Amino acid sequence: MAKLTAAERKALPDRAFAYVDRSGKRRLPIYDASHVRNALSRFDQVQFESDADRDRALKKLLAAARKFRIVPIGFVDRQIRVERAGRADTPPLPTGFVTMLMTDVEGSTGHLDVLGGDYASVLDRVRAIHRDEIERAGGVIVVEHADDVFAAFELPRQGLDAAIGVLRSMATAAWPAERSIRVRAGLHAGYPTVRAGDYVGMAVHTTARVSDAAHGGQLLVSDDLVAALGDESPAGIRFIRKGRHRLRGIPDEVTLHQITIDGLRSKFPPIRL
Repeated sequence: MAKLTAAERKALPDRAFAYVDRSGKRRLPIYDASHVRNALSRFDQVQFESDADRDRALKKLLAAARKFRIVPIGFVDRQIRVERAGRADTPPLPTGFVTMLMTDVEGSTGHLDVLGGDYASVLDRVRAIHRDEIERAGGVIVVEHADDVFAAFELPRQGLDAAIGVLRSMATAAWPAERSIRVRAGLHAGYPTVRAGDYVGMAVHTTARVSDAAHGGQLLVSDDLVAALGDESPAGIRFIRKGRHRLRGIPDEVTLHQITIDGLRSKFPPIRL
C-alpha cells in the first residue's frame, strides 16, 4: 500500500475517507483497493463519536468494498458478533434448515447527501419497521448495520410474511423531504452454521447475493425458498421466474423468482448482476 505524503493526503476530498469526526480529523481512507482492505482491518480500532457516526462510516466502507469488488467475509462476520454481543436478551438463532432475509436501503448515499443529519431518523424508522415485521412473523434479527438488516426464521412462510410486511410498511411510510425510501430484499433457505452467536456458510452468502440482485421495493427469492414454501404462500402474491443466474462468489447458478405483492410496484429493471 503506497503511503501518501501529508500534502497528498490533505488534497484528498472528505469522500475519500469513511469517517470524518467533528473536529475535521479524517480517518479510514477508502480511495483505492489497498486502503479499503486496510480500513476493513482497522475499523474496530477507531473510536467513533456516536453510534450513528459508526453506522455511517460502516456504510461508506462497505460501499467502497463493493466498488473495488472486495468481499469482506471475515469483516462482516466480526461485525455480526460485535452487534449481537452488544444486545441484551438476544433470542437464540434458529438452527437446521433456516430461512434468511436480507435487506438494504437503495440509494442510501444519495439520501444521506440530501437529508444530512435527518438521515439518522430515516434509519431509525427503517429499523423500527423491520423489527416490528420480523418479530410479528416470529423471526430473529441477526444483525443491523447501517441500513442493512439480516433476519432468520424457522419457517419459510415466516420469512415471506416478514418481507412482505416490510415492503408494505416502507411503501406507506411518510419520509422526510418527500424522499422515496425503498429497500432491496432477498430471501433464501438453507443450512447455515451457527458459530459464536451468528451464522456462517454458503447459505448466508447466497442470501446476500439474492438481496444484492434486487432493486428498491423488489423482493427476490431463491428456488430453494420457493420449494420450501410448497403450498404455504399467502394470498395476494405471485411468483415470477427470473431465470438462472451466476451470482458473484456463489459456485452454482441460482434460480431467482420475483414476488409481486398486490398493491405494490411490480415492474422493475433487469435484475442486478
